[in-house]
Amino acid sequence: MGKIRISLLAKELGVKSNLLIDKCHEKGLSHITHHANTLIPEQAEMIRQSFKPIPKVAPAKEEPKVKETIVPRETEQKKEDKTAVQVSSSVKLVQPAKIVRIPKGPPQPQRMVKVSPTKTFWKKKRPPAVVPGKRKGLEAEVADLQKPAVKEKETRIVMEPPITVKDLSSKLGIRANEIITKLLLEHNVRSTINQILAEDIVQLLGIEYGVEIEIKKKEMTEERDFIAEQISTKAEDMVYRAPIVTFLGHVDHGKTSLLDSIRQTDVAAGEVGGITQHIGAYKVETSGKHVVFLDTPGHEAFTAMRARGANITDVVVLVVAADDGVMPQTEEALNHAKAANVPIVVAVNKIDKPGANPLRVKQQLANLELISEEWGGKTQFVETSAVTKKGISTLLERLLLESEILELKANPRNPARGVVLEAHLSEGRGVVANVLIQDGTLHQGDIILCGKTFGRARLITTDRGNEIQEAGPTTPVSVSDFSAVPEAGDKFYVVGDIQKAREIAQERQKKDRENALAKHQHVTLDSLYSKIAEGKVKEIKVILKADYKGSVEVLKKALEELSTPEIKVKILHCGVGGISESDVLLADASDAIVIGFYVTTEDKARILAEDKGVDVRLYKIIYDATNEIKAAMEGMLEPESKEVVLGQVEIRQVYNISKFGNVAGCYVKTGKITRNSSVRLIRDAIIIYEGKLESLKIVKDDVKEVRAGFECGLKIANYDDIKVGDIVEAYEVQKFARSLPV
Repeated sequence: MGKIRISLLAKELGVKSNLLIDKCHEKGLSHITHHANTLIPEQAEMIRQSFKPIPKVAPAKEEPKVKETIVPRETEQKKEDKTAVQVSSSVKLVQPAKIVRIPKGPPQPQRMVKVSPTKTFWKKKRPPAVVPGKRKGLEAEVADLQKPAVKEKETRIVMEPPITVKDLSSKLGIRANEIITKLLLEHNVRSTINQILAEDIVQLLGIEYGVEIEIKKKEMTEERDFIAEQISTKAEDMVYRAPIVTFLGHVDHGKTSLLDSIRQTDVAAGEVGGITQHIGAYKVETSGKHVVFLDTPGHEAFTAMRARGANITDVVVLVVAADDGVMPQTEEALNHAKAANVPIVVAVNKIDKPGANPLRVKQQLANLELISEEWGGKTQFVETSAVTKKGISTLLERLLLESEILELKANPRNPARGVVLEAHLSEGRGVVANVLIQDGTLHQGDIILCGKTFGRARLITTDRGNEIQEAGPTTPVSVSDFSAVPEAGDKFYVVGDIQKAREIAQERQKKDRENALAKHQHVTLDSLYSKIAEGKVKEIKVILKADYKGSVEVLKKALEELSTPEIKVKILHCGVGGISESDVLLADASDAIVIGFYVTTEDKARILAEDKGVDVRLYKIIYDATNEIKAAMEGMLEPESKEVVLGQVEIRQVYNISKFGNVAGCYVKTGKITRNSSVRLIRDAIIIYEGKLESLKIVKDDVKEVRAGFECGLKIANYDDIKVGDIVEAYEVQKFARSLPV
């Protein structure tokens, strides 16, 4: 016996092809996907056996062997009826050895049916008669048992992202192939069975299939599990905590210098170019109480860092130089403070300068709806000078007054929780995070969960570099070590189980990767043209390394903002720490440049970069990096083309030379014509032809150019249709370097 088709086997067993295909999949025959597929005899027999119920055969005497003969239909029917009576009332089906499966359907012509290797008889196929009030036949009961249970179609389902085609297929009860085909033909979306689908596409498919799909994002419950049970809010446990004060303002308006005067230190001198490039947090004691100060950068490139500083603060000090007045970044910093919904104290700084005009500052801020108390508003203005120390004590008093009004309290008995201000990779200490504890007490050895990282607080140091064993509420400290560099702005929590902390961190990393995949845009027929057009776009590929996570964010944003429709800056990789061999290898493979900000290059990486010819550039000021990249981009711009007309030549005679074709005898009317210039033939003010010259002569001598007032002979390359009176215009295309828009 040869192979048998699925459709024929289904017909033989009296079932649908789809049911038979599913049964094949259950038996491991995954290659069977269509009714035209075939099975070998052994596989077909295995499938036949799976459709037979397991019999509980009553003991019976062995029947004598009978010669193969033809049995009349009436005798056959009597035997079947006798067998059916033997079925017990407990619906235990008994399958005699000579039962022949009779598929349902209209009466069929007689055909030879083989019951056993020794028994063959003629059988006429027809549906078994069901007599009212009597038990259904054995075959009917078997068929009922084999019918799949009908499941009611759900009209509303809930799914959690990320959602793949496979997940959607399982929930909707629709074959994945059908969904993939629908996405391609109706939505122009190419996908695979494990492709993560966008949420809007999932909901659209639900509507089309008549099912409402609710996408419910899984809530992160680890904070509740680890923190909420341990946090105490009892009034007797709460104590006064120091206010967190953020200095905001325009670049070079004296924020850090003002903070130096308060701390009686010299931080500004250590900043490159006198510009703050990281968030610093400092705890200062005044009048027996403590104040925590956050110093944020003031330049527009550090917008994100300033915003993060404003969002974790209790009071904002807006620093405005009395001689400069309100600048664009001053207004931007004010908007951050208003968005954080915190009290604002204005420090009118540099009051000692000759051009100081505090009245103008008040007027400018009044126009921004920040009105001083003197003018009937609610904002306190303090005139200060970082040089003469004027107004410093008054400023501190106002800050303490604001904090008393806010009634700031914390519970030092709680497990510590707070926010990461900065994070970097230290050669001696590993991953170091500058954190601000907002509540609770951090002890050395505590387990910390922070964003996608975790670790133990093995070493805790203050803002002045002193090692401590524990730190209470509103204390800025440096903590090491973590499993990876946390993101600036991540919240951290002290937890009790390091294994659970590891699992949560890994789950967050997984979610981030899945979300990144979900956001990946695939090529569609609608976007095909634009994707082709993008192939012509030039790009500068950059690998970025910096000393702090915040610096990485700032540099990445500043460089990406340089992109234009013609040239794009593509950041292939960015990270914290020195430039390593892997960075150089990546740059070599992708034809990128490596930019290091306030970091060094490892010796092996430096040698490898020289060997591979990889461009490694190190900077200490962000603006130097952006300016050099901008200059490189301008060099990649297509030069501007401009057509310059050199002169016009009149054809006065046409000579036909058999070997060369038509040669023109000409007179140069204006300008000049050169041997290498492009020419266009003009007849009756209409351009007939554009091309190049084949030759340019005076009498019999070849010349490079002929000026106005002289006669010459010329031959236009590959063109002979010239006439007397035609004008030959000589021109050239000059290219000029372009610059990026400011």
